[in-house]
Order: sequence, then structure tokens, then C-alpha cells
Amino acid sequence: MKHIIDKHKAHWSDKTFSGSAIIAFLLLGASLCINYYANIYTTNHAGNYVADIILDNIPVVNVDAVFFEGFAALWLFIILLLVREPKQIPFVIKSIAIFILIRSVFITLTHLGMPPLHSYFHSYLDDDSSFTFFTSGNDMFFSSHTGLPFLMALIYWENKRLRYFFIGASLIFGASVLLGHLHYSIDVFAAYFITYSIFHICVRLLPKDYKMLMSTQNNGK
Repeated sequence: MKHIIDKHKAHWSDKTFSGSAIIAFLLLGASLCINYYANIYTTNHAGNYVADIILDNIPVVNVDAVFFEGFAALWLFIILLLVREPKQIPFVIKSIAIFILIRSVFITLTHLGMPPLHSYFHSYLDDDSSFTFFTSGNDMFFSSHTGLPFLMALIYWENKRLRYFFIGASLIFGASVLLGHLHYSIDVFAAYFITYSIFHICVRLLPKDYKMLMSTQNNGK
């Protein structure tokens, strides 16, 4: 613990690092606010549902625990990784923020309604639930449950354990939103291609932060 605290003291006393990290958190806050209003827009303009070759051939499964608590646990794990290695904060947080910003644009473009039969999660999206700040249930394209852990896999690609963990999480979340009929199949499969592009956009836009991140990679040990 003392070693981690010492690392934080050393990095946060560095003006270059602290400036980049502060910008990262400000960008994340802005992206979450934009995502919130994008969700309001998609809810107010949600249209009809459409047929889906996968959803039409599988039963609805209750995946609420995976969809909500599981995804919250993933966020907590990412936070713990950043607490353990502060040099990763600028690139990881900025990449997540850019991911959220780009997805916020995507969800406002096509107004498909959620399939009528889906995993029951209304209690999670009551007016007093904190989950309503992040999702309305109508934010279809593309699946953040699939894309975010895959983004983390790309970021931590040099660490085999984390790479396989995040790829596994992405596959589990992707399967769960399909089993729960919470996303269309295109939302899940397209997430991998879009997220791959977002990662490379971040690498190009944030070379210094990416270089700092890569200095912490342990080549899968």
C-alpha cells in the first residue's frame, strides 16, 4: 500500500502528469453529461422495434445481475487498476471518455425501440436509481457492455492476463445482452469494429499518454 501511495505522490506532484490527468477527468465528466442528455433524446424519440435473426430464435433470459451489477464490478476493477498504477490514468480515462462521446453520437442517430420482450430490469431504472444517469434502456447502437471491456483489452493488450480477462468479459457481456434481448445483434457485433477504431483514434490523438501507459505494461507477467 505504501508503495502505491508513494507512486501517486510522485506522479501527482509532476505538473505534466497532473495536468493531463485533470484534463482526462474533466473530459470524462463532460462525456458522461453528454451521454445523459443523449439518453434523454433517444428515450423521447424511441421508435418501433425490428426483427433480429438472433433474438427471434433465442428465449429471453433474465440477465439483470450481469447487466447491472456485473458491469458495475467491471468499472470497479478498472478503477482498482488505475489506483494500482497511476501512470495509466491519463490514457485510460481519456480513451473511455472518447468512447462515451462517440457512442453518445451514435445512439442519437437511429431511433430503434427495445425489443418488446426483454430481461426485466425496470427496478434498476427507477427515477431514484443511479443507473438512469448512464442508460435509459433505449440506447441501442452500439453496445457499451460489449465495447468497453474490449477497449480495455486493446489498451492492456501487452498484459496477457488482463487481455484475456477483458476479452472474456466482453464476450460474456455481449452474450448476456443478446440473451436478455437488451440489444440487437448488430449492436453487439458492430461494437468490436467501432471500438477497435476508437482505440486507434485514441493512440493517434494521445501519443504521450499512450507512451506513458505502455511504459507500465509488463508483457503478460
